[in-house]
Amino acid sequence: MDCPHCGKAFHDSWNIVEIKPIRSVPGYQWVSNVTICPACDDTTIVLRKMEWDQLNQSYVREEFTAYPRRSFRKPTPTQVPKQIKEDYEEACMVLPLSEKASAALSRRCLQAILRGQGYTQRDLAQQIEALLNEHDPAKAISSALRTTVDAIRNFGNFSAHPVTDQTTLQVIDVEPQEAEWCLDILEEMFDHYYVRPAEAAARKAALDAKLAAAGKPPSR
Repeated sequence: MDCPHCGKAFHDSWNIVEIKPIRSVPGYQWVSNVTICPACDDTTIVLRKMEWDQLNQSYVREEFTAYPRRSFRKPTPTQVPKQIKEDYEEACMVLPLSEKASAALSRRCLQAILRGQGYTQRDLAQQIEALLNEHDPAKAISSALRTTVDAIRNFGNFSAHPVTDQTTLQVIDVEPQEAEWCLDILEEMFDHYYVRPAEAAARKAALDAKLAAAGKPPSR
């Protein structure tokens, strides 16, 4: 498994502890499943509700990760604006509990990113359309990012639920893995709109400082 704390892969070995013993068949019991990552030495706890049928065969009725409350993702870049950073990190935190809630927060992040880039349409679908039809080379995004951003419109019957300023956090159904894909797309957007421009600006400032020290005009 991939450690939800540090992201490293390891061969998991689970210690299973009964929380509620099985009393009768048919019946159920809760068990805790605990494993420790050898890389970061942190613990993962998964709770399972096991049910037995009349034939004494068991199956998992419910399962959720009790700790940690979020899956591992790279730290949010420092260049990301505070409000977007907070919404993104909350979307990561609630993902194990509710994919629909996580996807709603991710869509709000995307809407805020696009608004910050000058796409002021009230409907997120219209913002995405404007981004994909951008003719200004300086604002155009890569073909790979275009494909993934466009895919958001197909998540959870997106076209039937326009996300406007008034319905930014509208919770709609999503298919398994779609909410996590939204987080992946946001990370790509962070890199494109915040990280790489900041790094380019820092490189230019360093170059201009060297040119100034040499008595030369700044770069263009």
